[in-house]
Amino acid sequence: MIYITIPVHNEQRTIGVLLWRIREIFTELGRDFRILVLDDGSTDDTADVLEPYTRVLPLTVLRHEARKGYAASLDTLIREVVRRSEYPRRDGVLVMQGDFTDGPEAIADILRRFQGGADLVTVAAVGVKRAPWPVRLARMSAAAMLRGLRLPEQTGDAFTGYRLYRLMVLKRTLKDIPKGKSLIRNDGWAASVELLAAVGPHVRQAAVVDAPYDTDRRYRDSRFKPVPELWALHKLRRDPRIRASAAQLSAN
Repeated sequence: MIYITIPVHNEQRTIGVLLWRIREIFTELGRDFRILVLDDGSTDDTADVLEPYTRVLPLTVLRHEARKGYAASLDTLIREVVRRSEYPRRDGVLVMQGDFTDGPEAIADILRRFQGGADLVTVAAVGVKRAPWPVRLARMSAAAMLRGLRLPEQTGDAFTGYRLYRLMVLKRTLKDIPKGKSLIRNDGWAASVELLAAVGPHVRQAAVVDAPYDTDRRYRDSRFKPVPELWALHKLRRDPRIRASAAQLSAN
């Protein structure tokens, strides 16, 4: 079973189209799937758009009444999938954004790598050079910040959350987290790096697939803010939990 987890906030214009495209892809592949969407305090018509899809898709909608952010939403989704799954060694968790910037056309390649034995399948963003210059500059600065931070090999783009995790890897990672603490504590790019570092010690085999970096399909203003993103990464490098995961990965 592949669980597709999608945190959303005010994505009324794209989430329905994305869900239907996911259905088409999995139907073509003949794969079992379940979709979990967490509506993180949306104030637009996202909830109304999602409602009819619950009747025609294997879709569960969770909701935060007030916005808690990407990290809290993804944390909730991962824990819910771990609770539901009966076969963590065989099941996978695919994380996507709801604004259509994570191209669903890469799903088939991602699943092939997963079926080939990868515990973690990450994405290498193709076309980043066409991104707005503040994004390109921030990416270069962020990559420099991460030098020396031990992450799993074959990690593709550390700043995108578009990935497939074997469920057992996430289950083992959660056991490393102190009771009552969050799996992910940062939003944005730092959330993607933090989760990648956390699962690293439990990943036996990783793979990378190419996927287009395309923001033209987003029908809202970008929420990207370079300074907060870079500051969060700066603090993450000094996080004791991240350092412990990196040391454990090096020891393995």
